[in-house]
Amino acid sequence: MSSHPALARPVVIDPDYLDPRTIKVGDTVDRQGVRARVIGALHLSWQGDQWTEYLLEEGVRVYQWLSVEEHEGATPEEPPHLEVYLWTPVPTQGMVPAKSMLIMEGVEFYPIERGTAAFRSEGTTGYPERGLVDFADYRAGDGRLLSFNRVQGQSWTAAYAQPLAPGSLHVERML
Repeated sequence: MSSHPALARPVVIDPDYLDPRTIKVGDTVDRQGVRARVIGALHLSWQGDQWTEYLLEEGVRVYQWLSVEEHEGATPEEPPHLEVYLWTPVPTQGMVPAKSMLIMEGVEFYPIERGTAAFRSEGTTGYPERGLVDFADYRAGDGRLLSFNRVQGQSWTAAYAQPLAPGSLHVERML
């Protein structure tokens, strides 16, 4: 088999068997008819937890992050489960994360986690190759997530999250 790029062909990974942890930079992700190219990835770790955030490019200067994290079950008998979220940037207009409840666009969000995670960057992310990122995560009463983050020394950015249902992602990979 030739490895010449001109001879590469796309292969669609069956969504019923797709493990989102196997997404790679260069893949094309389709979610509900919206196609986006994976142009970068951040591999993060904090207090023993590890997760990956993929930077998706949907068009000219239209970006979203897709996060994939495995969580252990609530009890030792419960199996681990994956949480996959699509993050949409929101303007912060100089806001900084609060240690208590905050209101964003009329919705009350309550803090759930905050800390500093180490990261390694791959592809195009706008982040350095390695570093630390501060984060503060919040949840609204209806389950929506809001997250603030910043590479140390930079300004805070924020994004809302929508959980993605299993099977809602289709991945195309060039072979």
